[in-house]
Amino acid sequence: MKSLTIIIHTDDQQDLTNQLRTIEQVEGFTLNHIEGHGIESERDPFLSARDDVVGASPRVRVDIVLEDSDLDTVLNVLRDAKENGKMNDAYYWVSPVEQEGHL
Repeated sequence: MKSLTIIIHTDDQQDLTNQLRTIEQVEGFTLNHIEGHGIESERDPFLSARDDVVGASPRVRVDIVLEDSDLDTVLNVLRDAKENGKMNDAYYWVSPVEQEGHL
């Protein structure tokens, strides 16, 4: 199992969740509202101005647990959506999941 974590600007939450709902391999996901600072904040005048005042920009963290065999499919669908203008830039990473279940 893998955990796919995606970080997006809050304005892009709806576009990303719309895409995720169309992917058969995504059975569910978790959204967390967070703040962060990154190099893109310095390139975007709005984010840079906000960072100067607040120190961070609003973002959303999306966590998805996937079968190993589904990871590339999900990433390819999201890459295609970005290339076709259906969603904006997102930063992601993949981590191993040792165990998962319900309590």
